[in-house]
Amino acid sequence: MKAKKIFGIVLAGGEGKRLMPLTEDRAKPAVPFGGHYRLVDFALSNLINSGVTKVVVLTQYKSHSLDRHVSQTWHVTGGLFNSYIASVPAQQRLGKRWFSGSADAILQSLNLIHDEKPDIVVVVGADHVYRMDFSQMIDAHIASGASATVAAIRQPIGLADQFGVIEVDPTHPDRISEFLEKPKNAKGLADNPNEVFASMGNYVFNTDALIEAVLRDGERTDSSHDMGGDIIPDFVGRGEAGVYDLQRNELPGSTDRDRYYWRNVGTIDSFFEAHQDLISALPVFNLYNQEWPIFSMQLNSPPAKFVRDGKGALGTMIDSIVSLGCVISGAHIERSVLGPWTTISSGAQVVDSIVFDRVNIEAGAIVRRAILDKEVVVEAGAQVGVDRSRDLARGFSVTESGITVVGKGVRVQP
Repeated sequence: MKAKKIFGIVLAGGEGKRLMPLTEDRAKPAVPFGGHYRLVDFALSNLINSGVTKVVVLTQYKSHSLDRHVSQTWHVTGGLFNSYIASVPAQQRLGKRWFSGSADAILQSLNLIHDEKPDIVVVVGADHVYRMDFSQMIDAHIASGASATVAAIRQPIGLADQFGVIEVDPTHPDRISEFLEKPKNAKGLADNPNEVFASMGNYVFNTDALIEAVLRDGERTDSSHDMGGDIIPDFVGRGEAGVYDLQRNELPGSTDRDRYYWRNVGTIDSFFEAHQDLISALPVFNLYNQEWPIFSMQLNSPPAKFVRDGKGALGTMIDSIVSLGCVISGAHIERSVLGPWTTISSGAQVVDSIVFDRVNIEAGAIVRRAILDKEVVVEAGAQVGVDRSRDLARGFSVTESGITVVGKGVRVQP
């Protein structure tokens, strides 16, 4: 049988307001993560590892750094194999307007699908951290006979009001009977009443069915033009929507601890917690799985360097990730992630923190439970994340849980 033609669409146009100030000057999918990665790298790595090699990334808000990252990093050479990853900005093909939702982004980009003429379209978000073999989901979709299939991860029923929840037909457990947005009284699964299916924001469609659905949605004046909020319920109402349980996905190199990891890093707190998942000795999400690698730009940088300070004092580094180009001189680093070319000087302390690239933390400075955007300078003796009221007075963002965020290029004085 002739192989199906697969086309990948990465939805990367969201503003990411809840990640401010990290998204003040960049699109959410371009936010650094885990040292030298960007959030979009996880979606693209999963697609490439799954054999989906014709991919477009639909961008919109503050997309310059995202477009640059995709063009510089994701060189999938075409040649005879006609493979590519291309960043496509909003083109205003249907009038002088921007994307009004994720479904509208696809509607306004139907020319890309018409040009490629695929049999199957895989649509994924650009801001989730996870591993998944989409080829297995595609095979399950084709075998099911559904027009649309939604990837689902099992979550405790007590968290149902945080997700789009999928309820299945008891007589056809691979078919969706209802798609509920953050329900207060969700029903548990038949095989585990304490769990629900939460939508992962990843979909597989028969091409003709997707085109018809976004065209129908585009004519509705009462629609928010959202994939999860409008398109999937449309398929559910027609009895054409299936569900794919992530537990069916057998991923090479995965462990019992990280096999079904998925996290939506849409808030500062979830972004911070996802980094904490990386750094333990047995990480909840393992960046070191060589059988299913997460790809990103390989920086032309020297290795990280740990040295004594000018007085010969040793530094310490505990349960942390340190990127290329970093120089740590007699400082204490604990439960933290350091981006490329970070410099931390004598006597400084960085604990429970995330530091983006080219940050300079000078002698004796203290950074605790904080996120420092790129090119921040914490001057000698200054403190971040120690005194909440002081941080707020200086204009820093501080979450309810006490995470302080310092925006790009800020100089923090004592």
